[in-house]
Parts: sequence; structure tokens; C-alpha cells
Amino acid sequence: MNPLDTLDARLLLALDDDPDATILSLSRTLGVARNTVHARFARLARIGALKEPSRRIDPAALGYSLVAFVSIAISQATGHLAEAGLAELPEVVEIHSTTGEADLLVKVLARSTEELRSITVAMLAIEGVVRTNTAISLVETMPLRLRPLLERAAEA
Repeated sequence: MNPLDTLDARLLLALDDDPDATILSLSRTLGVARNTVHARFARLARIGALKEPSRRIDPAALGYSLVAFVSIAISQATGHLAEAGLAELPEVVEIHSTTGEADLLVKVLARSTEELRSITVAMLAIEGVVRTNTAISLVETMPLRLRPLLERAAEA
């Protein structure tokens, strides 16, 4: 992925300030041509810099107030099957390959501890999953934040 330049960062900060801003209002705010803003958005989408809008939804609004992180050890021979099987579970919202004792770190959303137990049982039934270790998040003390990095990029 190409790194964002100063104008890209300024554009994203302006959009962060006003998510409903139009191309025209963004061009006025940034002091650049409307076509420039439109072209920048098209390029950001093309290179994969913009994520889907569903990432902005608070899971609790859907009834999923329980967040857990599941460390998973997988079979090296059938790990690809484990990853594919985990991705089929709707409550699995992120999967990261990791170093250390676990091979994968999986973020899971659930409505209750009972539902979380059912999800982890389903995980263990997936071919290639050897062992799981679950940690429940008590409170999100700091949500994902990218604004300080965007501000740094906008100043560069």
C-alpha cells in the first residue's frame, strides 16, 4: 500500500471531523479543487486505505456487548482449514496470525458468557484448531484511534 501524503491525511481528518461532509465542502475546507478531492477518494479506495463503513458500528448496538480475545494454537498441517473455519463464524470479527505460544489471536463478540462458551466450543470443533485460551475484555480503556497518526501525517 502506498503511504498517505499530507493532503490525504488532511482530507481524512476533515472527514473525521464531519463524516457527512460533501466533496464540495471538503474541497472548500482544504482549499483544493473538487476534482482533486474526488480523485483522492478514488485513489484511497483503490489502494485499500479506506475501510468499509460497517467498521464504525458499535457492536453493543447490535447486542454484542461482550468482547473476548481467543488465543488459538493450530495444527501446522491443517492451519489453513482452521483459519477458513474460524472466518465462517459471524462472531469472529478479527483474526491475527501471531508469534509466541499461540498461532492466532481472534477477537470475538458475544451477547453473553453462555454464547461465548458456545462459540469457543464451535472453534474447537474446527479442523486444525488444537487448543484455545480465552480472555474476556472487562472494559475497552482505549478504543482504536488513528487520529494522532493522521495528524502527524498531515503535518509532515
